[in-house]
Order: sequence, then C-alpha cells, then structure tokens
Amino acid sequence: MAGKWQAGNLPAELTSLIGRRGELDQVRRACRRSRLVTLTGVGGVGKSRLALRAAADLRPEFGGGAWLVELSPLVDGSLLPHAIAEALRLTDQTTRPMVEVLAEHLYGREVLLVLDTCEHLVGPCSATVTTLLDAVPGLRVLATSRRPLEAPGELVFVVEPLPVPPAGSTGPAIGDAVSLLAERAAETVPGFDLADQDQEAVGRLCRRLEGLPLAIELAAARLRELPVARLADRLDDRFSALEDDPAATAGPPWHQALRTAIGWSHELCEPAERLLWARLSVFAGDFDAEAVRAVCADERLPEADIGLLLDALADESILTWLPTGAGERYRMLDTLREYGAGWLRHLGEEERFKQRHREHYLSLATRGAAGWLGPGQISWYDRMIGEHDNLRAALEVALGAKDGLPALELAGTLAFFWYGCGYAKEGRHYLRQALDLDTRPGPALVQALWSDGHLAATQGDADAAEARAAEIELAAGAGDAYAVSCVRALRAMAGVIRGNLIQAMAESEPAYASRWADEPLTIARLVGLYCRAHALTVDGRITEAVAVLEDARTLCDRCGEQSMRSHGDFLRGQAELGAGHLDLAVTYGQAALRTKRRLHDSFGIGLTVDLLALAAGAAGRAQRAARLLGLAQRIWSTHGQAQASVPALVAARKACEAGARDLLGDNAFVVAYRTGFDSDIDAGIAYALEPEGEGLPNGLG
Repeated sequence: MAGKWQAGNLPAELTSLIGRRGELDQVRRACRRSRLVTLTGVGGVGKSRLALRAAADLRPEFGGGAWLVELSPLVDGSLLPHAIAEALRLTDQTTRPMVEVLAEHLYGREVLLVLDTCEHLVGPCSATVTTLLDAVPGLRVLATSRRPLEAPGELVFVVEPLPVPPAGSTGPAIGDAVSLLAERAAETVPGFDLADQDQEAVGRLCRRLEGLPLAIELAAARLRELPVARLADRLDDRFSALEDDPAATAGPPWHQALRTAIGWSHELCEPAERLLWARLSVFAGDFDAEAVRAVCADERLPEADIGLLLDALADESILTWLPTGAGERYRMLDTLREYGAGWLRHLGEEERFKQRHREHYLSLATRGAAGWLGPGQISWYDRMIGEHDNLRAALEVALGAKDGLPALELAGTLAFFWYGCGYAKEGRHYLRQALDLDTRPGPALVQALWSDGHLAATQGDADAAEARAAEIELAAGAGDAYAVSCVRALRAMAGVIRGNLIQAMAESEPAYASRWADEPLTIARLVGLYCRAHALTVDGRITEAVAVLEDARTLCDRCGEQSMRSHGDFLRGQAELGAGHLDLAVTYGQAALRTKRRLHDSFGIGLTVDLLALAAGAAGRAQRAARLLGLAQRIWSTHGQAQASVPALVAARKACEAGARDLLGDNAFVVAYRTGFDSDIDAGIAYALEPEGEGLPNGLG
C-alpha cells in the first residue's frame, strides 16, 4: 500500500553532476522498461552518482519511495536482506527470514531500490533481488556494480567515461571532462579560471585521465600545488612508471588511467599521509578521529599528528569530511580504500591493523556495555548506531581467526547493542557463528549464551531461551551469581511466552527478593522484575504488579537508565488500563513513547501507540482511537510483525477497532484511520503525545 509518508532516503547532492544528460535519459527509460537495471563500468566512472541522480528524478513515480542501500561496507552476503531492511527503516525481531519480511513489507507498494556497489556480493545480490522481484510486483531495482548481477530479466547499462577534447585540437578545451575539471578546481583553488590555463595542457590532462570522473577530481585537488601544464607532465611520467607501483598488482584490475591518477596522487602525498591512507583501509563505512588514533597511531604515526594528517587527506580528496551532529567523521571511496589496502598488504601490515581495528571495537563495545545502564545511554545508542559498519567489519575479522574467543567476546559484549538498538536477528546471526567456534567454559561463553537466549526470548522463541539457560549452567563456574541470574531471567521469559504464570513467578522470585541488593544493576535482574509484573497483571493482581514496577522504576532512575525504564512504563500503562485507570494508562503510555521515539524503537513505539489507542477507545474517544489505530498499523507495517502476534494484544486491538467503528460508523472510521496511517511518523507520534483533553459529544473526542 503506497503512502504519503514514504519518500525514501536518497542523500542530498553535495556537488553538481556534470554532463550525463543523455545517459540520465537512457537510464530513466531503462528503469521504466525493465524491473532490474544494473549500471556497470570501471571503478571511478561515476556509476553511483548517475544512479542516484536517476533515482531522484524517478522518485515521484514511486509512491513507496526511492531507497538507497549502500553495500560497500558489507562483507557477509547473508546479511544483505538486513542491510536492505535497515535502509528501509524496517525492523523485525521475529525468527522469520528477513527476505520474507522484506517481501511482505514491500508487497502492494511501488518502490525503487538503489543497490550501490554490488560487485563483491554479486551472488547474494542476484539471489535476493530475484526473490524480491518475484514476490513484489511493484518493485524495481537500480543497481551499480563493476560486473552484471546475471539475474533474470536484468538490463545492463554500461557507463562510459566523460567525453574528452580530441587530440590535436588547437582551440579552447571543451567537453564534459573539461567542465568537471574546471568546476572541481574552482572549488579547490580560489579564483581558478580555466580560460587562464594552458588549453593544450588541459586537453592533454583530460585525455590522459580518459575522462574518468574520480581521476579528474583527484587531479583537480592538486591544482593548489601545480599548474595544469606541470600536473599533466607529472601524470605522463607517472603513467610510464606504473609497473613499479606495488598496488598495481596487489589491487583489483582497475582502468589504467584510474590507477595512474590514484598512484600519482599517492606519490604526491607526504610519507606519513601515505602510511595513514594505507592503515585507514581497515575501516568500513565512515569513522571518527578517535578511532583512527586508537587503530592507526604508533611510533611511525604519532597520535598528536593524526588530526593534521586527516585534514591533509581530506584536502587532497582522498577522504571525504563528514560533519555530523555527533562530531567530525571521515569516509573513503571504495576505490581509494582498495588502493590503500593494496599498499597495506605490500607493507606486510594488513593482519596487524585489522586486529588493532577489532581490538578497538571490542574496547568500544566493552565501554558501551558498562555505560548502557546509565545516564549516557542515549549517547551510547547514537554512537553505536554510527559505528554499525565497523562493528560488522570487526566481527568478520574475529570470526575469521583461528582462535574463536575474540569472536565470542565481541558478539557477547554487544548484547546491549543487539537488543537495545534493534538488531536482534543480526545479533543472533553473529552469536550463533561465534558459539560454533568456541565453547570453552568461562565468562565470555556465559555472556554470549545469555545474549543469544535473551534475543531468542524477544523473538518469542521460548525453547531456544530455555536451551541457552541450560547451556549457561554448564558453562558457568561455581558461585557465578551473574550466570544464575541470567538462567533465571531466561526461564522467566519462557514462562511469559508460554503463558505459564507459575513458572514466570517462580523464576522471577530471586530477582524480586534481591532487587535492593548492593550490586550493579543488570538487564537480567530487570527482565526478572518485568516478567513478574506481567504475570501479576495477567493474573489480575494489579496492585502487586504496580508495586513491582515502581521498584523497577526506582532502580532504573537511580542509575539514569531509560530504555528498560520505558518498557516498565509500558507495562505500567497496561496494568492501569486493566484496572480502569485510563488517565494513568495514558500518562505512562506517553512516557514510554517519548523514550522509545528517541531510541527509534519501532517495536516499542507500535506497542505504546496501540496502548494509547486502547485507552482512547475505552474512554469513548472513538475518533482519536481510530486515528491512533491507523498510526500504529503504519508503524507495525515497518516492523514486520503486528503486536508481535501475541494473542491478547491482537484481540484487544480488534476489540478496540470494532468499538470505534460502531461509534463512528464505517465511513468516519475509515477517514480517521487513514489519517493516522498516512501521516508522517513524527507528526503521528506528536499527535499521540498530545494531551487528550475532555471527551467531546458523540464519542468524537
């Protein structure tokens, strides 16, 4: 179902697109004619840029939006559906295959997916795209890759370099390659005017670079130091010395002109800049200066010099500077990263710096785990989301090692990230691989088993949660109180999932009895308390449930924790609704929603908006209930599993919908429901958080 709220996630263009008018028209026509179009061509020819502009032009034709999926940081092809879901802002905590969730989410919508940089994942891309295109009639895919995906129905469009001035021309240099050089040079060199330059040298430079946009942009960055004629001469020299470049044989089979431009730019860098360029190749996606200092600095690259070296590489267009709300970050184009990786291998340092990268992100995860249940939780959420690509890269390095312990440590330590930042499926993917590698008893194994069991329980898999509990008992040492609390929490969750209130109460008893113990608060203890509160609420013992939730809230407030506290507020809202205290149900539901919105917890947002709809319906405010029901369904459509398929929640929602429809009538109900469903999510949440006020006549408040 197409909705006004889906516009896509295409990035804003930071620089102008030079030329390509004919190609743009051809790509747009190709996308209208074929459901899968792949732009191929050599590295640096501008495939991604052309695809993004074409997608932006086509976006109004797709009611479900145009969505960019950046694949260059992704190593594990089995996570491709997860990367697509992440780009679509679709979360799903169930055990269903993510490709099925994607197909269900996209079905009935007209959507354009842009899969950028597919060449290292051609097999997984071909399989995933084929499955989605077969299942979703309104889906079209525009891919970029150095080689075709070889999927059924694929239309391949080869992107050629920009036109260059013909050899022997005597007039002013003209053409798209020249225009690109002039514009990028003007951005770099104040007062640069192409008309003042040696026109023969301009033409010779563009021909030597064979019209490759990336090569031209690298050359333009050097015009601060060299006039065009000298720059062209240096490139001639570099081209003839290409065979001496270690990266020429170690790297991928690039176009010779591109390797010439990159190698020449590399040659002009200072030695320290070249060394940092090589070491930066171990990062995935973008990164900050703190990580660079931790991973790349040593006696050859002093930590104090890193900031100036990063600025220099950004000035030379080797790095892209990315100012963000959380501080400065940097990114390197894939082609330049590959060149740096070739040099790192040539220097014999690839393995060393990949391990340093892994160690840094284990250290970051350890600090994040310690700080998660505290006042810095929101900051840790933002930081870890920003490091997702590098966390994946670190995990892949750890999983490839002969010793499985590093993978077990990293995957288990990231427990807070997997559940707190919405990556339950991905977490279990990595945890299962790590647990297959290493089963030595000890704290790392206990933590990994707890993390996987906790994630399994959030997916409704009671059997897996109890199986992990049994394994923890075998892995833990004598007197390991933390392990015991994890076992109890997993079994309490299994009781909740199965509706076994006796089990939930029995297994949560130790957490309740020790709630005021003078020891660090853990997720396992809070889980035990929430399982107990749920069981008491279902059993009709509302007063006791509220008392447990008040204690849990006090524990969270003492350390400044917000994520688990918001879940307690949701449970409190349910309890108050069950007791008929509608104002209190709304108060707690809205409190939970504020935090869940900040943490982008779509599952929690869906639950709390449903709760607020039920409270409005119980108060006779049928129009508000219908609108909130529509908003909740909109949110569930991006989550993948409405009401988590919990029968009581599904039944309560259906009853609310029937009541609102009876009060409003079919037409008025549909209008209010569609208003909620079609609203922008942020605007809809703002409405859900408005004070309810007094009910209006005829139940229309």
